[in-house]
Amino acid sequence: MALVDFIPSEGQRRIADAITDAERHTTGEICVHVTPRCRGNVMKRATKTFNRLHLYTTKRRNAVLIFVAYEDRKFAILGDTGINEAVPEGFWDGEVEELGRFLTAGRPVDGICAIVARIGERLSEYFPGERDDENELSNEVTFDDLDDDDEPDDHYDDYGNME
Repeated sequence: MALVDFIPSEGQRRIADAITDAERHTTGEICVHVTPRCRGNVMKRATKTFNRLHLYTTKRRNAVLIFVAYEDRKFAILGDTGINEAVPEGFWDGEVEELGRFLTAGRPVDGICAIVARIGERLSEYFPGERDDENELSNEVTFDDLDDDDEPDDHYDDYGNME
């Protein structure tokens, strides 16, 4: 299945608009990345993608990545260190559960938009919007056609250490 079959152009615009709306209430940055496959650990792959996209470059280290591997039916929500230091453990559990329901029902755009709005609301509690806040990361959906086999051969354990 091609990306446009999973998230058509109009859906990508809806997601970008949802991100723009959500970020009006928080200094947090929300990003969505879609790829067809993830054969290994989805959190490891999401972390690699987070780093490859340089999402750690925000001033407050408060970026969030929603990562979806649609053919393998895997997804993850990953926050940067500034978020992880401020929020309780399991902070994303409800969002992960809800996104899973939408994806299982075949409604990825509706699900991603709903989760983006919810993430924006929740981040505003810890990182409220500021009048002079600038948009540090693109609101457009990013995607790649990388297979896990196309990833570099470096292997990291769950803590980012070389295996």
